[in-house]
Amino acid sequence: MKLTIGLIREGKTPPDSRVPLTPLQCKQAQLNSNIEIVVEKSPNRCYSDDEYLAAGVKLVEDVSECDVLLGVKEVPINNLIPNKTYFFFSHTIKKQPYNQDMLISILDKGITLVDYEVLTADNGSRLIAFGRFAGMVGAHNGIMAYGRKSGLFDLFRMKDCLDYKAAKSKYDAINFPNLKIVLTGNGRVANGAAEVLVDMGFTKIDPSKFLDEKQEGGVFTQLSPSEYVEHSEGKDFVQADFFTNPKNYQSKFLPFTRFADLMINGIYWDNEAPAFFSLEEMRHPDFKISVIADVTCDIAPISSIPSTLFASTIENPVFGFDPITGSEKVPYQSDFIDMMTVDNLPNELPRDASEAFGQMFMDHIMPELMEDNSSILERATIAENGRLGKHFEYLSGYVDRVLNE
Repeated sequence: MKLTIGLIREGKTPPDSRVPLTPLQCKQAQLNSNIEIVVEKSPNRCYSDDEYLAAGVKLVEDVSECDVLLGVKEVPINNLIPNKTYFFFSHTIKKQPYNQDMLISILDKGITLVDYEVLTADNGSRLIAFGRFAGMVGAHNGIMAYGRKSGLFDLFRMKDCLDYKAAKSKYDAINFPNLKIVLTGNGRVANGAAEVLVDMGFTKIDPSKFLDEKQEGGVFTQLSPSEYVEHSEGKDFVQADFFTNPKNYQSKFLPFTRFADLMINGIYWDNEAPAFFSLEEMRHPDFKISVIADVTCDIAPISSIPSTLFASTIENPVFGFDPITGSEKVPYQSDFIDMMTVDNLPNELPRDASEAFGQMFMDHIMPELMEDNSSILERATIAENGRLGKHFEYLSGYVDRVLNE
C-alpha cells in the first residue's frame, strides 16, 4: 500500500522558511515505490516550488488526501485537517500556555500528532533536531548584539548570507574585541554555538581559568550541568539524578556572572530545574553580563533566565531589559541588559538547517513510517484518536476541558 506524504505550507506568522525535506530528499524518498511525496504550494520556503518541480515532486493546493503531513512549526488551529497524522514541533510538552488551545483542537479533531522533539532512540537520545543551527545562529546573534551595544564592531546578520560557508568567510575581516563569553550546555545547541565562536577566533578555556581574574578576554568557556548546578543538600553531583530530579538541585552559576561579558544559553531546561540566577542577583553591581543570547528561550517566569520576557523575532532579534523594573527597554543602551531570544533561529540558515534535518528524517524516521508498530513513533505520539499518547498523559490537566467532556 502506497504512503502519501504531504509537505505542508507553514501557516504560523511570521512564516518559517525551513522545510522538513529538501527537493533532492523528496526525490530520493520516492525511489521507494511505496512512497509518494507531494508539496503544498508556498511562496515562503527556502526551496522554491520550482525546485521541487524540477526534482519531480508534485505540487498541490490541497493536501487533505495525504496520509502523513510534515511541517516545521505549530500549525494554526484553522489549518488543522481532522483525522490526519501530523509531524511538527508542537511546543506543548512543557504545558506551554500559548499552544494549549492548539493541542485541545488536535484532540478534538481526532488528529495524530507526532512531535519531532520527542523522537528518540531506545537510549533516550534525540534522533532529529535543528539544534546545531539554533546554537550557531544564537552565538552569532549574541556577538552581533554585543557589537551594536558597545559600538566596537558591526557584525552582519546571518539571515543575509546564503549559507554558513558564506558567513564564515566574513569572520576574518572583523576585529572582535577581547570578550569573555560563558556558554551553557553540552548538547547539539551548545556545540553549534561553540563551533561559531571558534570560527570567529575565540579561544575555549576551562571554567576554572575563566574565573581567574588574571585571565584576559577573547575567550569562552562551555559549562556542563555539573559546572552550573549542585545538589541542594551537598550530595555529589550525579548527572542522571539531576536529569531525573532537577528540583533537588540549585544553581552555582553566580560566579560566572561576575566575569562574563556575554552569556549564551544552550541547555535543555526542565520546568523544575533551578534558574541560573534571580532578578535580584541581576541587579547586583557585580553582575557583569551585558548581553544574553538565550537560545533555550523558555519564557519567564517559568524559565532558566528570568529576563526572557518573550520570544523576539528574526526581524527584531534583541530587546533591552531593566533588572530594576523587570521591564522591556529599547535595546543597545548601556544602562540595561540586552536579550536575544529568537525562538526560530535556524530559520536564519534555512537551507543548511533543512538539509541536515531532512537527512536525519530520511535516515531515522522515514523507515519507521513503513512499520506497522514503531516504538520510535509511539514514544513521540502526543495525541491519537482524540486521546493523549500514553507517554503524555501528564498533560491531561493541560487539556482537561476536552478530556472531561
